[in-house]
Amino acid sequence: MFIDRAIIEVRSGKGGDGRIAFRRERCVPKGGPAGGNGGRGGSVFLRCSQTTTTLVNYRHSKTFIAEDGEKGDIKLQYGRAAEDIYIDLPIGTVVFLEENHQFVCDLDEVGKTYLICKGGRGGRGNAAFKNSRNKCPRVAENGLPGERKRLILELKLLADVGVIGFPSVGKSTFISSVTNCKAEAGDYDFTTIVPNLGVAKVDQTRSFVIADMPGLIKGAHLGKGLGLMFLRHIERCRVLVHMVDMSGVRDPYQSYLDIREELKEYGMHLIDRPEIIVASKMDEEGAEERLIEFKNKVQKEVIPISCLTEDNLQLVLYKCADALEKAPIFPVFDEKDKEIVFNLDDQEKIFDIEKVSENEYKIVGERVERTYGLINLSTDEGMDKLIKYLNKIGVDEALHKAGAKDGDTVKLCDFEFEYFE
Repeated sequence: MFIDRAIIEVRSGKGGDGRIAFRRERCVPKGGPAGGNGGRGGSVFLRCSQTTTTLVNYRHSKTFIAEDGEKGDIKLQYGRAAEDIYIDLPIGTVVFLEENHQFVCDLDEVGKTYLICKGGRGGRGNAAFKNSRNKCPRVAENGLPGERKRLILELKLLADVGVIGFPSVGKSTFISSVTNCKAEAGDYDFTTIVPNLGVAKVDQTRSFVIADMPGLIKGAHLGKGLGLMFLRHIERCRVLVHMVDMSGVRDPYQSYLDIREELKEYGMHLIDRPEIIVASKMDEEGAEERLIEFKNKVQKEVIPISCLTEDNLQLVLYKCADALEKAPIFPVFDEKDKEIVFNLDDQEKIFDIEKVSENEYKIVGERVERTYGLINLSTDEGMDKLIKYLNKIGVDEALHKAGAKDGDTVKLCDFEFEYFE
């Protein structure tokens, strides 16, 4: 079964919490802090593999969860780091975030890996906080949480040349004639429901991968026929062979215009790719007259072929090879999906104050919430550390400006306290 699109969820592991502990050995008075650090949580990697060719294993929404890191232990023992997990994907897979369809990575080379979810860092034990002024710290850090993402996987076949056109114009017959690929051919529409790939050898030094794309119809960019299912595979093709039927079943010129319009509407620079126009089924009666009329209208070079007599098949391959030498590599994602590069000098706001109700306020912000998650509130020193941190970043002043009064409730994640000036 050929599956070329799937949605999966990936989660990295949480870092292990640091330990609060002290040496309690005989004959070692005032042994000092001995709490170990927590272990790192497992990360999730995407890996390009040649052992799989479709996304059939991910056709149902699947979840991949890395393990959490172990907590720190007594006697300065570090927690065990969790193992990373690797998700093997076929070559040619493009990954997007589901929430905003932002481009993530393109797995276009065997062995290429991408860190998609980084495991949380382990928290420090109380031994890490020992210094000359605080020789007996009773505070430790919690491990950082892992990441969670839902991904869209799209398989876009790695072909240099794509053969496109309406159904039953001879695409499968052509690729079977010029490669060792045995594509199914028939005299009915949508004979090809799976893209066929083959290697076409031009001469002793040149060869390329050619793909026979399932037939397009008018409205393919809207999902009609097999349009959206397989238009994505054309995105990787650097050269397009546009095959036009000269048997008289359809008007050749109108068919050519319809397919060109579909490429334009789909986007992804398909309309800008080098195009080789091929007139197929020239062995049919009246094909010569239709070819002359088509050439006069299209005003471009048209190569007449016949797979029955094998006329001009090698010429098409030479034209493809010559075009590939000059053809650029087009991106497989829209420019709007490119990652935004932030200036390192930009100052990220630490927190915001949100008014939830008349007597309730909430502290929000990625940085403040991240720092809160690190602080272990199970001890008085941990609580004192949180209060000092909130005062340091100006939470008290911000609450006053927001209109908070004595006795109002203030929340930070799952922590709640009363505000007093």
